[in-house]
Amino acid sequence: MASYEEQETKISRYDKRIDEIAAETRYQENAKKPGCFLGIRTHTALSLIVETGDFKRFSKGNTYAAFLGLAPGEHSSSAKVNRLGLSKAGNTHLRCLLIEAAKGICKGAIGHKSKELRSRQNGQTADVIAYADKANTRLRSKYYKMIRHEKKKNVAVAAVARELACFIWGMMTGNISITSAGATSTPATSQG
Repeated sequence: MASYEEQETKISRYDKRIDEIAAETRYQENAKKPGCFLGIRTHTALSLIVETGDFKRFSKGNTYAAFLGLAPGEHSSSAKVNRLGLSKAGNTHLRCLLIEAAKGICKGAIGHKSKELRSRQNGQTADVIAYADKANTRLRSKYYKMIRHEKKKNVAVAAVARELACFIWGMMTGNISITSAGATSTPATSQG
């Protein structure tokens, strides 16, 4: 059995290689954009890009969220609609990464921006940063509001992950308009 130090060295080597791949010309620009969101670092950003392919193949954000299995299931008959938990019918790896990212979003104060996040946003356009900042604030606010209304923590985290997927779709398709009132357009309903 390998020692702890050997495992740490191996993980460090893999992290370095992921950073090298993300810096390649074909990924460099797009791999940095998702990093503007809380909870998303290079590994998650690169995984989203590679496993999703062309984000524009999804007509809107909630279609992308459904692709990831972050949409609610449904058991309906006639006019009666019965919503269930997450469908989980989608890309398991990306869904797990976004759930973990959402857990990161759900910690900390609303509006707080760490030095690390500022560093990841460095070099992005003002529009991209503004879009990500509005999304980060909205997602944290959503989580705390759901918790105040006595929703289960896992339900709130899943809701944040679903909306995060919609915001990522908006970022990666260029649907990042900010309304004059300063609110982001809702990526789940934006047309691509």
